[in-house]
Amino acid sequence: MSAGLDARHVRHAFGRAAATYEAHAVLQAEVGARLLERLDGIDLEPDRVLDAGSGPGRGAAALCTRFPRASVIALDLALPMLHAAAANAGDPPAFARVGADVQALPFADATLDLIHSNLCLQWCDDPGLAIAEFARVLKPGGLLLFSTFGPATLHELRSAFAAADAAPHVGRFVDMHDIGDALLTTGFRDPVLERDDFTLTYADALTLMRELRAIGATNADAKRQRTLTGKAHLERVVAAYEAFRIDGVLPATYEVVYAQAFAPAPGQPRRTPGGEIASFPIEQLRGRRR
Repeated sequence: MSAGLDARHVRHAFGRAAATYEAHAVLQAEVGARLLERLDGIDLEPDRVLDAGSGPGRGAAALCTRFPRASVIALDLALPMLHAAAANAGDPPAFARVGADVQALPFADATLDLIHSNLCLQWCDDPGLAIAEFARVLKPGGLLLFSTFGPATLHELRSAFAAADAAPHVGRFVDMHDIGDALLTTGFRDPVLERDDFTLTYADALTLMRELRAIGATNADAKRQRTLTGKAHLERVVAAYEAFRIDGVLPATYEVVYAQAFAPAPGQPRRTPGGEIASFPIEQLRGRRR
């Protein structure tokens, strides 16, 4: 399920955006609020909680409020984002901050009760690997709750760039069915997936591009063009985007997928291309002597 992303570019782009992220991440804040609402009605008293891809820590702070007795960890790939999270952590800090990649979590197996991740997985080169890591570090029965972008996201901007050249400029996001398959493959139980469609509007395409840069959402495709976009090329993109103008504004579509599932118990089968695999702690094996 590789997305072909340049992890170094992702780290740099979000680090550079740490100072401007909160002021421009309006959609991310709304999706985060809706994601946390999905905890309503779930009987959960976690001891250890991870906010994976925490950014400047808004979600981690909200998790501290919801679970005041829990130990909350904010984890992000970009260290400047974690520095910015100090303001949301308070003094003394309400949550710990860890710099790491969600595709290689620095936690022991079966040590977390809840993993929360708001709009992070689309920035992983292999979202399936991240989901497998979530399964590894969650305790049996622990809850995974995350949001990510679906393939209809920014289709207008993708189309406008495609009218100007054949190079990749806007990320390709994972389909909801592939996310569900990844959850089942790693053994998660009772997955529930839902979808929201958002349409943000802009006076012009350049305003949208500036906003994406301000939150770090720039082109991270490993095959992207490495030279600067020329003025004439950018003008062609802007002109192509005009085909989407409705009622005097330009739309930008975001398809948001929400997912929740429970971590597998030891020995629960996992799907693989060759069938199903079940693993057991050796202590559970029993034998008889004759």
